[in-house]
Amino acid sequence: MQYPGKELEIFDHATVWRKYVHSLTKKYFKDNFLEVGAGIGSFTTNYFANFKNVILCDLDKENIKILKTKFNQNKNITVIDKRINELEGKFDTIIYLNVLEHIKEDIDEINSAIDKLNPEGHLIILVPAHQKLYTKFDKAIGHYRRYNLNFFIENKFSKVDMRELIFLDFLGYILYFFNKIFFKEEVYPSKLKIFIWDKIFTPITIFLDYITRYKFGKNIMCVYKKNR
Repeated sequence: MQYPGKELEIFDHATVWRKYVHSLTKKYFKDNFLEVGAGIGSFTTNYFANFKNVILCDLDKENIKILKTKFNQNKNITVIDKRINELEGKFDTIIYLNVLEHIKEDIDEINSAIDKLNPEGHLIILVPAHQKLYTKFDKAIGHYRRYNLNFFIENKFSKVDMRELIFLDFLGYILYFFNKIFFKEEVYPSKLKIFIWDKIFTPITIFLDYITRYKFGKNIMCVYKKNR
């Protein structure tokens, strides 16, 4: 399977957003780490130095080449072009950051990830929220869907407890909503738009997310913990 690469190149510049996501998820991180759909390693750069065993999975051949080149000097990182159910062993941390929406059989994928978790391990999922926001951009980059909280509430996955279910990016929802109205024919956002969203609005949305208790936003973060 191959995914369009332009999305990854554009959002690789969203450094403030990635650091924000890392700040919220790092408390669940342990060694023996698996990142599914690692892309070009944009999120990876925030955490990999803290762990001795990191596996990066991706199915896109170009992404695999980029990952191997970017992290070839890091002995703690292994790059693999396999699906999660093809991997050997189990993990203490598994993350899907903006990946699950690219997978048609998403429930099967979550169950496969749960099977690969060690007891007390965490599965961390970040997905785009609100199907009503689905745009040409989502379609162009291979999103099967955007998500609502009910997906995680109504699907009761066995062997895990839900630790956290929150919205992120309060202002991002508003920006995305108006962008859909006024730029209907736009497929890929410009680098300038990404810069403005990331460097100007994301610092504000970090504050707004906090004071609104993560009740509204453009993304959903869900964390599961494997039972003993």
